[in-house]
Amino acid sequence: MRTLKKYPNRRLYDTSQSCYVTIDNVRDLVLGHERFRVVDSKSGEDLTRSILLQIIMEQENDSGEHVLTNEVLQHLIRFYGSGLQTNMAHFLEQSISFFLNQQEAMQDQVRSVIGANSPIGVFQKMAEDNMKLWESMSQTMLGRKPSNKDE
Repeated sequence: MRTLKKYPNRRLYDTSQSCYVTIDNVRDLVLGHERFRVVDSKSGEDLTRSILLQIIMEQENDSGEHVLTNEVLQHLIRFYGSGLQTNMAHFLEQSISFFLNQQEAMQDQVRSVIGANSPIGVFQKMAEDNMKLWESMSQTMLGRKPSNKDE
């Protein structure tokens, strides 16, 4: 697990990479599924949640579409201090996990439809083979160099 230290000047230092990082770098760690924690450089207090909330706040402010609408935020605030606060936290975790699992299952289905043995995959391979043949003929018959799109 990577440890990031937060200094009084609000800078974050990645102890495993021996360099300063930005909030955007921390966001990249989250997107890359890397485990990390942020600690106060003096007290050692865990500040990970506050940094994650800061990232969410910046994304909510920067994006045109909000995940956390005013109504959702108001409902969340009402759960704090109630007997349902713990239940709500578990419900949100399970709901997001379920949503991600469903999204992954859908992507797997799309991949299987577009796979190499599917009709779409066969046509895609044929198109690629035809393009290679066309480039080869063009080079041979017309003396043209093949295009180097992959380089």
